[in-house]
Amino acid sequence: MQRLLVSVRGPIETLEAVKGGAHIADVEYPASALGTPYPLNIKSVRDKLDKNGFKKIPISTNIGEKQNVRSNSCQAALGVALAGADYVKLGFAGLNYDKAVNLGNSLVRTVKYWFPKKKVYPAVFPELKYSKLFDPLRDGPLLVKEIKCDGLLIDTFNKNIGKGLLDYYSLKELKKFVADLHKIGKEAWLAGSITKKQLHDLWKTGVDVICVRGAACLKLEENRRFGEVKKEIVIELVKTIS
Repeated sequence: MQRLLVSVRGPIETLEAVKGGAHIADVEYPASALGTPYPLNIKSVRDKLDKNGFKKIPISTNIGEKQNVRSNSCQAALGVALAGADYVKLGFAGLNYDKAVNLGNSLVRTVKYWFPKKKVYPAVFPELKYSKLFDPLRDGPLLVKEIKCDGLLIDTFNKNIGKGLLDYYSLKELKKFVADLHKIGKEAWLAGSITKKQLHDLWKTGVDVICVRGAACLKLEENRRFGEVKKEIVIELVKTIS
């Protein structure tokens, strides 16, 4: 089943997202690519879902775009899992393949030791500054197989330069990326300023999860990522899944 993830700032937006049909509520603070939230905000989202009849809706969140100290990253990953996240995203910006493997092994081992059923997804980025160290399309599936995580997210690092995922990769390239992950039994997640218009073609790649924020929000002139998620908009986004 293909699923739509909607990033939310807190409990109020969460209900708007899931009432609109979002399959995953992603807790974030949208000031950066992944937008790391406070653990208590993650818990408040979980509580709101549970109290309103949405106990089966999973929560995702992240521990930031860059990991500077391995032990700190492991503590953070364990912390967000404890706070209520079912899916933990790990930003690997600035790491080459070998460093990503070394860190990834520790992170996956940490989360799975305490929470075997929770899922772990490294997040990698297409901008040249990062892709010259770690090519998401080439190195991504190899990393996933090596560290035995649950899949991989490709997201854009820079959200405010007018470029999205499809400015970096063609649909053909993304379809192969998805196929490479499916061959090893893992999930492919895509994000990066994806618009409603682009969703139709992106679902055709076979991607498991597409992640949106701005596309689910009321438009703000300055920065749509800080608009409000609305149920009526999410309903239309979910309809794009064929």
